[in-house]
Amino acid sequence: MREQYNVTLGTLAADLASMCGLAEAAMESATRALLTADLAVAEHTISGREAIDRAAADWEHQAFGVLALQSPVALDLRIMVSGLHIVADLQRMGGLAIHVAELARRRHPAHVLPVEVERVFAEMGRVAVEQADSTRKVLLSRDAELAAELQTKDEAMDELHRSLFTLTSAPGWPHGIPAAVDITLLGRFYERFSDHTVEVAERVIFLVTGEFRSDET
Repeated sequence: MREQYNVTLGTLAADLASMCGLAEAAMESATRALLTADLAVAEHTISGREAIDRAAADWEHQAFGVLALQSPVALDLRIMVSGLHIVADLQRMGGLAIHVAELARRRHPAHVLPVEVERVFAEMGRVAVEQADSTRKVLLSRDAELAAELQTKDEAMDELHRSLFTLTSAPGWPHGIPAAVDITLLGRFYERFSDHTVEVAERVIFLVTGEFRSDET
């Protein structure tokens, strides 16, 4: 019985990493759709919503089954409680990526992005995908030190997000309010995606150490 229980816990941990991979792939393809105004890529990204939501629902169903039947304590209980929070973060990450693709689809055949901000969003996409990849590795390894490093990696995203305000609020901004609104929304999607990777890192630290280790004061 205990052996099967351990197998179940291992499977649940691996499933979190797989779900993170889905969110990572969604952000990669959403960014490509955004930069190229490729409707097919946007549609493909949006169609991935079902897989992400199904993975989240399946994980929660299995987790509640473990909680009901096994009454885990100590580390095992932390695994389940942390996992439930992590699933919510990963599902939101996937949803944010899909929001990017939806905006690309809504504006098609036009490009959402003026040329002045294309480079910024290309970099935001790169950073977001890199963070998601690091998050997936943290979920697989449960490495608290790697998780702590991930907590600081959103600084690059924050700086890129701030640069968008500088560009769109400049007196010579030539693209009007509608474009600025789209850019503001998109920037927020990327920033929140990054924030959720940090929140996952904090959950992993709690899982391993029993303590939250946040850089915020």
